[in-house]
Amino acid sequence: MPTNELKTILKRLRLSGMLESLQDRIAYAKGVKLSYMEFLELVLQDELQRRERNSLNRRMKYACLDPVQSLEAFDWDAKITVDREVLKELFSLEFIDRHENVIFCGPVGVGKTFLANALAHSACRRGKKVLMRRAKKIFSALRQSRADNSFERELVRLLSPDLLVIDDLGLQKLSPQEASDFYEIVVERHARASTIITSNRHVEEWEALIDDPILANSALDRLAHNAYQIIIEGESYRNRFHRPRPPME
Repeated sequence: MPTNELKTILKRLRLSGMLESLQDRIAYAKGVKLSYMEFLELVLQDELQRRERNSLNRRMKYACLDPVQSLEAFDWDAKITVDREVLKELFSLEFIDRHENVIFCGPVGVGKTFLANALAHSACRRGKKVLMRRAKKIFSALRQSRADNSFERELVRLLSPDLLVIDDLGLQKLSPQEASDFYEIVVERHARASTIITSNRHVEEWEALIDDPILANSALDRLAHNAYQIIIEGESYRNRFHRPRPPME
């Protein structure tokens, strides 16, 4: 049993998490006759793994990801058409190191959000700072932040991640303020961090979402420059989970 003195020392060293498994490790060390050095290495390895696990959990929580939508869970037998070689390259995550962007386009339900979430999930596991938000929520949060004087803080939250995922851009035309906010995000992140965007519209149609043609061209030129543009076609990916209703008697 760890003494109170040991507990105090571990707490002061910010190692109190070791107490979770210390008794089990002591028993194990005695059973297999570990040396002092081997025992020390074992408990420190436990602490390292615990910290890495907690750090990942914090990144995942901050990122607001769906934990189910990971690469391992993607159904590659789904009836969709997508360039799998490019996807394989993307999941190396080198595009984040190069500060490049990714754009997923295609009809509703073909897996755009799933793949964007899966890339974000992989980035979190690699220690990257990630944030995923629907476009509507991003613009709503920025609008609200102007009312409570927290705009700068909200904007920094969108600019600081290594990877920002903007989901469902282009469901409707952007207001002048939303267009300005979108431009600000794109310009500030350009060549400094990576952005993933999913949209039901192809990139060529995005210009029509912004009334100001100069603003639209400037934002889209930066966003699409050196971006991976992934077009997904096929049946709805969500149909796999649809259960038909029993016939009416």
